Amino acid sequence: MKPRKELLEIKCPIGITQNVMAGKWKLVIIWLLKDGVKRFSELQRALPDIRQGYLTQQLRELERDGLIHREVYKVVPPKVEYSLTDIGKKFLEVMDIMYKWGEEYMKYIKFIEK
Repeated sequence: MKPRKELLEIKCPIGITQNVMAGKWKLVIIWLLKDGVKRFSELQRALPDIRQGYLTQQLRELERDGLIHREVYKVVPPKVEYSLTDIGKKFLEVMDIMYKWGEEYMKYIKFIEK
């Protein structure tokens, strides 16, 4: 896999992360794949508010950037499965921290709401 030219031009690790993860559904897609391989239809059912075309776009971008692997089986009807790559699995460590922060933040906003 050859990295995108624009990623090579970014000199800040936060900027690279932001660029790769930009997209409303990418974090959720990665989180859904943390438990293993999923077919397109499974992801679509888990994300009922996403348009099919946009899900396809987000998956292609994640594949292009090396975070997910797309396996196409030569069967009828076509079968396509998605899974995390090693670097995608490594990002789960970041997501675990984000999850914990989100829990704390939910408590915080409920506290200040009172």
